[in-house]
Amino acid sequence: MVSILITGNAVVFYYFHRPNSIQHHLLNKAELYKSLYGENHSREKRIELARRILRSENLVAPLLDLAFNRKDPVSIKSCMVLEFTVKERVASLHPYIDHFTRKIRNVRNESAIRPLSKTCEYLLIDYFIHTDGTTQAVLTRENLERIAAVCFDWLIGDHKVAAKVYAMDCLLLLGRKFDWIHSELWYVLDQNYNSESAAYKTRARFVFSQMKKKV
Repeated sequence: MVSILITGNAVVFYYFHRPNSIQHHLLNKAELYKSLYGENHSREKRIELARRILRSENLVAPLLDLAFNRKDPVSIKSCMVLEFTVKERVASLHPYIDHFTRKIRNVRNESAIRPLSKTCEYLLIDYFIHTDGTTQAVLTRENLERIAAVCFDWLIGDHKVAAKVYAMDCLLLLGRKFDWIHSELWYVLDQNYNSESAAYKTRARFVFSQMKKKV
């Protein structure tokens, strides 16, 4: 809202900011879909949408359904928003951990794999490093094994370097739980090192150094 005050020859504009009713409006499923379908999907918009999802009730489940529906045009954007949703609040994924770990292996689009691999990393950081007990209580051994399997798929397969780097980080953490993972990870990195990109090699050297500390 703008108020105008005229004093002599000067015109002074006073700006009064009203609360942003759209920003604080709670989303429903239809509005979630419309927001995902929108053209503007910058990083800032994804963060904003993730926060709106967290303020609303029961929208993480439909977000996951959209993310894993490869035929839906908003599937990739849903994966991207899911990444920021979990980054903001890892616990938002807790009720759907089993569903998430079952479905991630079916994703084929590279633009969706990257945010999903990062989402896995957020989960595992919370499980192994933050250790407040909540993520440990919901992530079962079977869930962790599924994440390990898909991370090796991403690392070995013909995928972009970002997904491979996140997969390395996930497997480095998972090696704290499963003794066999670090030896397999070392073998895969060693075998592929010379043929991979500079970014891959940089991260692989860090992972090698961390695994050496465990020997």
